[in-house]
Amino acid sequence: MACLDGCTCAVAVLCICLVLAGSVAGDSAPTCDLVGSSEKESAKEKAVIQKLMPLRAVNFTTTVTTGNDTYIYSFRVCNNASQDLSSGLIQYNEKSKQTIVVGRINETHVFNGSDWILLTYRGGDSYKSHCSQEPRKAMVMISCDRNTLADGFTIMSEENSKESDCLYLFEMNSKLACPPEDTRLSVGSVLLIVLACLLAVYLIGGFLYQRLIVGAKGMDQFPNYSFWQDLGTLAADGCDFMCRSKPRNAPAAYRGVGDEQLGEEPEERDDHLLPM
Repeated sequence: MACLDGCTCAVAVLCICLVLAGSVAGDSAPTCDLVGSSEKESAKEKAVIQKLMPLRAVNFTTTVTTGNDTYIYSFRVCNNASQDLSSGLIQYNEKSKQTIVVGRINETHVFNGSDWILLTYRGGDSYKSHCSQEPRKAMVMISCDRNTLADGFTIMSEENSKESDCLYLFEMNSKLACPPEDTRLSVGSVLLIVLACLLAVYLIGGFLYQRLIVGAKGMDQFPNYSFWQDLGTLAADGCDFMCRSKPRNAPAAYRGVGDEQLGEEPEERDDHLLPM
């Protein structure tokens, strides 16, 4: 029994240690580090980064062939793209088997517009012979597409012919860059809904009143049936008055069936009745 109790205690302690280790590992997981200390980081940038968190576990890749070299670019949102710590976007050369860090997540800049987000990783590996040997920089333009969580990661260009401020430009689509949909009803829609409700109450209530209280049958169950009948007649008369251009006293433009066979009757003469 003592051994059993000791084993149970040991298992419990081991489980607690594993949970604590997992929580510590989760807290120390890599993430984007914005400019400035944690107390002075931009609240707007933090909000944009938080908006992109559903993409954190996704690894985006694209392949580009330039001459005899084939490059594979890997990109992750606020997460390591390789074994190199803080590597947010890397370039792998299949021919030379060399990996270059294009941008790091510990130097992240981000801002957004109405339907796009621009994520920038700075602090990549330095250029060797051009761009004044400055550190590389990657810019990822995320455009709004409500039909996908994230898709279409491609490289647009590599600007390395300048003396300084060179960059890699990528683009992709995501619904996370879209503005929230406006689900509010317009004034016209509200008025139409209210009018439809009032009409339904009038028809149903009037029908029940005519049938159950008045005891009407047939079309007389329709509320104010005679009023609507007269209104329809007046509307028809108004349409006839406004739309017809023929004078009201003009003869009809049609003849009855068989009228064409009836010629004009000969004039009756009674000259033979006069005395000679």
